[in-house]
Amino acid sequence: MPRTLKRKLKTYQTSLGFYDQAVAAPSMKAALDAWGARSNLFHQGIAKETDDPDIVAATMASPGVVLRRPVGSDGPFTEHAELPTDLAGDEGKTKARSRPKKRPARRAAKKSRKIDDQDARKAAAAFAREEQRRDSARRKEEAARARERARRDKAVAAAQAALDKAKRDHQARVDEIDAERAGLDARAGAEDTRWHKQRVKLEEAVRRARG
Repeated sequence: MPRTLKRKLKTYQTSLGFYDQAVAAPSMKAALDAWGARSNLFHQGIAKETDDPDIVAATMASPGVVLRRPVGSDGPFTEHAELPTDLAGDEGKTKARSRPKKRPARRAAKKSRKIDDQDARKAAAAFAREEQRRDSARRKEEAARARERARRDKAVAAAQAALDKAKRDHQARVDEIDAERAGLDARAGAEDTRWHKQRVKLEEAVRRARG
């Protein structure tokens, strides 16, 4: 049996963005992973363990699944919560956050309810399945990113190879032209030398003829 099944689940709660969020998890670290938090929200005082019976019951029904409700409200936590109805009312939102929620008689009665061992084992097993689902999704995303990187690297390598070949072809043509130019220069030099000698002889002949 996986280790996760042996650990008792607890309910953790935080507020992120427009939502209050809650999740049933075996540890604070597992809760942070489920929330996708990059920092320790518990140390920052943003997250906490909760024993609210309504929240506990909702999260234990879907262990490992992050449940939400509009921030500052006292409605039920659900997997697909709507945005707060009044996003512009910052002052009211602040008061709603800071005002303690009171359910004196009802809460006291509900706190007496306990999740039995069988339900706890079922909840832990469900959490393990949800954790495996998230891990599987992460692995698929990583594999997709790796395939995309490999495809991009292959395309870059092919383009670079084509560029390198074009450079070599160009240099070969330049070298061939330079060689032809050097040959023409040599022929031109030889022609200048031949013509100079011939001209000297002919000019000398002209002078002799003029006597």
